[in-house]
Amino acid sequence: MLERLNTFEKYVYYVLIILLAFIIFVSVIELALLIAGGLVIDQTYRLDNHEILTIFGFFLLVLIGVELLDTIKAYIKKQEIHVEIIVLLAVIAVARKIILLDPYSDMPLSDMTLWGLGFIVLCLAAAYYLIKKAGVAT
Repeated sequence: MLERLNTFEKYVYYVLIILLAFIIFVSVIELALLIAGGLVIDQTYRLDNHEILTIFGFFLLVLIGVELLDTIKAYIKKQEIHVEIIVLLAVIAVARKIILLDPYSDMPLSDMTLWGLGFIVLCLAAAYYLIKKAGVAT
């Protein structure tokens, strides 16, 4: 019974890899079209601030997808989860959130939101430092 369950689990991981690879491929094409559209359609051959922020956010989103793909591949190969990669994914996700913060939006950011994001960054940095120091890495 456990052997069948492990086989099923492997098939699920392979399906997840295929779907995630397809999503990353489509996202890279969409990112290229977004950059080309921002540069060519506007006829000024430059990007506005909001377009640059959108592209950075999209770029980091694709990077998160690639790191997730790497995590799933590592799990299939060695049957272990690399904590360092997971923490780096969290750092990228929080950095993406901070980069995309719009201080000029209609809804101003509260002090607690900024303190919370700062605390999360400090905790993730401490976790990464401790993982590197302990030698629990890829």
